[in-house]
Amino acid sequence: MKLQPLLCTEAQRQHWLQRFASLPIIRLTRRQVSDVELLGNGGYTPLRGFLGRRDYQSVLTDMRLSDGTPWSIPITLAVPQDVAKFVKEDTTVGLVDPEGKPLAVLHVRERFHYDKQTEARLVYGTDDEAHPGVAALYAQGEVYLAGDVEVLQLPEHEDFLAYRLTPEQTRELFVRRGWRTVVAFQTRNPVHRAHEYIIKCALEIVDGLLLHPIVGETKSDDIPADVRIACYEVLLSHYFPADRVLLALNPAAMRYAGPREAIFHAIVRRNYGCTHFIVGRDHAGVGNYYGTYDAHHIFQHFAPGELGITPLFFDHTFYCRRCEGMASIKTCPHEAGERVNLSGTQVRRMLAEGKPLPPEFTRPEVAQILMRAMTASGGGI
Repeated sequence: MKLQPLLCTEAQRQHWLQRFASLPIIRLTRRQVSDVELLGNGGYTPLRGFLGRRDYQSVLTDMRLSDGTPWSIPITLAVPQDVAKFVKEDTTVGLVDPEGKPLAVLHVRERFHYDKQTEARLVYGTDDEAHPGVAALYAQGEVYLAGDVEVLQLPEHEDFLAYRLTPEQTRELFVRRGWRTVVAFQTRNPVHRAHEYIIKCALEIVDGLLLHPIVGETKSDDIPADVRIACYEVLLSHYFPADRVLLALNPAAMRYAGPREAIFHAIVRRNYGCTHFIVGRDHAGVGNYYGTYDAHHIFQHFAPGELGITPLFFDHTFYCRRCEGMASIKTCPHEAGERVNLSGTQVRRMLAEGKPLPPEFTRPEVAQILMRAMTASGGGI
């Protein structure tokens, strides 16, 4: 699909900056800033801005925009009622980051109320406020503002600048490296041995890998981005062929929407230039809200090729002591007691107690980084 970034030309940017002081201003949350960044850089192609009522309803019920284009997560701009009452339709408002820096203008086409519980049930499969995505939905404003967006400038970042690549940049790098097929791997956690195994399986059939971790807003108990990136760097230095891997950061916020987010993640990675996308067990899941392979089954709602990217489905993987290597439930005949599996809770407890993580679970270099982070944070990462 042709990339459709919404970033202004310099002339358009200067035009709107000169008018900015006269516009009504909406201060965005960090999550909303991530959405503006992906609208601006083309990661949300083919969206032209924040969804109007018709597209919003279609995404909720059918996982498609109103014209039939696949899209599984509503990209919307919620504001409180006391802000919305000062915004009229067919006007333009300025969007600023939490510090007040101008980011974009929104040409307001619609403003409408919505039902938070209905959206929660349809997108997240639950209206339980203990679900982090549902909690974020319930905490946001009561009115959606919809319309086309012109992004004046992408949000500024002070960290990991070498990895903050736009879809245009990743596409150019794929061409420069001669990669015609590229598999994307989505992660919000450090890559452990099971991840490494499925990535290397996928690398057997494609030219290159885009390791594309989420660095937008995540749960408070998720491992911080700087720790995760340090883990990726040491893995790429020692365990992956450098000429076949590209590490870049995805500025999106995690929704924890499970199956629907698997589709969403695939579409975004297509926009970054990937041809294949790894979907593991409980992709983008949290707690026990989704079935282990619901994120696999949801792709059946779309015709082959319709998403513009090919999903690669992987079952639960692990180190098997009897096999003496990595395996999956598709390839290993041995009983569960022979398999090295650790939950996130077990990993945190072992790190807190100063116990080494098994090398069958994670590489020693990664374990050392996690141990140092745990110690530096006083026992919590």
